[in-house]
Amino acid sequence: MGGSARNPGALQGDNASGQSPYQRLSRRMRDISGDRGVLKDVIREGAGELVTPDASVLDITLWGMELGLLSMRRGELARFLFKPAYAYGTLGCPPLIPPNTTVLFEIELLDFLDSAESDKFCALSAEQQDQFPLQKVLKVAATEREFGNYLFRQSRFYDAKVRYKRALLLLHRRSAPPEEQHLVEAAKLLVLLNLSFTYLKLERPATALRYGEQALIIDRKNAKALFRCGQYQKARDFLVRAQKEQPFNHDINNELKKLASYYRDYTDKEKEMCHRMFAAYDNGSTVGEN
Repeated sequence: MGGSARNPGALQGDNASGQSPYQRLSRRMRDISGDRGVLKDVIREGAGELVTPDASVLDITLWGMELGLLSMRRGELARFLFKPAYAYGTLGCPPLIPPNTTVLFEIELLDFLDSAESDKFCALSAEQQDQFPLQKVLKVAATEREFGNYLFRQSRFYDAKVRYKRALLLLHRRSAPPEEQHLVEAAKLLVLLNLSFTYLKLERPATALRYGEQALIIDRKNAKALFRCGQYQKARDFLVRAQKEQPFNHDINNELKKLASYYRDYTDKEKEMCHRMFAAYDNGSTVGEN
């Protein structure tokens, strides 16, 4: 997650020296595929561990790019050459990439998420998890939440909900000393806000409201929680409270305007219905006479 790739450049043709652009570039690049199908030149060194095979950054389509990413570290910027078999093959990608073309990519790896550590920890029993320090639990919960965010951005709301719930379960069942409880509550707040928003996307407003209200127990002035609750139930009360916390928030003010519009439509319909009822009386109809 957090990688970026600049548009590929197609390398074709020979120059006056008899060498193609690919040949000139490849002379100073490192072979990372074993057959010189994927070549790499580091522009800026990264730090930390290499990307792992099950990291979320590997949601990609080019085999060469996956091999390239597995050779990178956080913060690294690198240039890659992919031969056709590792890029767009015999078909190319018209009109930009012709068939059988070697392509050049520049990739910057901002960050990635490794699920292996998190999955192993979540598979432990509660008693086993309690043997680890609180910082470990907070780290795993944060990783689960980040995975949820990654899935949410892909509109995979059900899968995001599963990750958020895993994070919340870890935080709920972990006890902390009083001086560290605020760390647990802060982590819970973020997850509860995510769950509330996700259930709105899943069109389950009652559940969204429940998580929003749990977030307000932790932080009763949290504008996001107030906004989530205000979108479906107890609308005006929550939205006015949210507006007091963030008076210039565009989304909150728009929801209040929509709510006012809905209320006007409702009262107009009520007036029309009452008018029809009394008009019937004026025309000689009676109710309840013997």
